[in-house]
Amino acid sequence: MLYRLDASASAVAANFGARAGDDPWAGGYVAPLKFAPIITAGRDFIAGPRPAGRPLAPRMTPRLWGVLPPPSADDPTRRITSVRNTDSPFWIGNLRNSEFRCLIPATRFMLWGSGTDYEGRRLRHWYAPESTRIFALAGVWKDEEVPAFALLSRKAEGAPAAAGCHSMPVVVADDEQAQQDWLHGNWDAARALIEQPCRAALAELGEGSESQ
Repeated sequence: MLYRLDASASAVAANFGARAGDDPWAGGYVAPLKFAPIITAGRDFIAGPRPAGRPLAPRMTPRLWGVLPPPSADDPTRRITSVRNTDSPFWIGNLRNSEFRCLIPATRFMLWGSGTDYEGRRLRHWYAPESTRIFALAGVWKDEEVPAFALLSRKAEGAPAAAGCHSMPVVVADDEQAQQDWLHGNWDAARALIEQPCRAALAELGEGSESQ
């Protein structure tokens, strides 16, 4: 997967009611092993439980897309960019602790379809919700030497499924309650968000839309 975030750091922060801090993001595409802004409600500089008695305001901060795999992986250098099995022991601790859950701001995302063009190349399909320009994908981050994130993914449905895409990122509904459940809620509430059908009507964007 690839995605784009065609908005400045200040515009993204304002959209999610978050502190922009010193994030230098000016807009563009995001690919694995690239830094991109995430929205988190964890502590600023260290991982761990939040102070008791009060929620922390969301903030925007850069993270690397792609988490180092467990040491037992066949290729310990190949980073993991998406999470499909939320019951995996590698992920469950971070997912159950909401300070590690994050929103990934985006303006469109790309999926590979099942067809090919006249040159035999796989078709790329770009999607975005019809109702909003800047939206959120569900993510989780790990506190590594270089803190990194991965996207939550699910079986494709709607327009992506019709185009032959096998999976798609989890799109968080464009409402405060859904976003709060992902950033602050217990695991039951957060898991319900990623297991329910996608509430956003996804529109396929025309050729060349990724550069707009």
